[in-house]
Amino acid sequence: MKFVSYCQILRLSIIVVNVNKWGELSVLKQLSLAAILLCFTFFITGCSASPEEQIHTILEEAVQKENAFEEQQGPITESEKKEKQLYEQIIGLSMKEFDQIVKLSDQALANIEEREKLIEKEHESITESEEEFNNIKDQIGEIEDEEVKQRAGKLKETMEKRYAAHDDLYKAYKESLALDKELYGLFKQEDLKMDRLQEQINKINKSYQKVLDANETFNKETERYNKEKEAFYKSADIKVEESSDKK
Repeated sequence: MKFVSYCQILRLSIIVVNVNKWGELSVLKQLSLAAILLCFTFFITGCSASPEEQIHTILEEAVQKENAFEEQQGPITESEKKEKQLYEQIIGLSMKEFDQIVKLSDQALANIEEREKLIEKEHESITESEEEFNNIKDQIGEIEDEEVKQRAGKLKETMEKRYAAHDDLYKAYKESLALDKELYGLFKQEDLKMDRLQEQINKINKSYQKVLDANETFNKETERYNKEKEAFYKSADIKVEESSDKK
């Protein structure tokens, strides 16, 4: 872990500080030693933190990694509303207004491309959070209290399911966006047949249901994680603010 490697480096740094031939440290070396000792004291404190406390720190950092995920929610919702408006305008037009249909379809395609970027930012944020969260594995093994260790293990299992649920949601949403792009491509075909249009709409409706189901699963896993986290903190006697690291 990070704390251990820093402490090892600092111990080695102290060992290699040399004394000059008169048996006295130079001013420069004295200052260097003072700085090293100060850092050593700081990191020793970190090294002495209990596994439970280090897990808490990891959870806090994992939550911070998800800030970008939270920030994308508003823009994604607004983008979805805009696309819905464009779709309703398109289906309200006749083929006599084909040029307008093409124009609105291009706007919808641009809207989807922007949303794809937002979805990627959201996914990257969750991936970074997962990478940080994985650091608790070694700490769980260091916990001495069996009840607390079991709670930590359950917490880890639940969060892993949450990450997996988000991955399913991400894939389902990407699939639905791809089908939406196909739909607006069809709208730009002047010889489009109604049966082909209906076939595409049916595919999209099925994909939307997959997104809704995946989103529901993700929300449930998030709720379960929050409950398991609170149970872990309680068993480990870790006091945190109510708003702290809650998703």
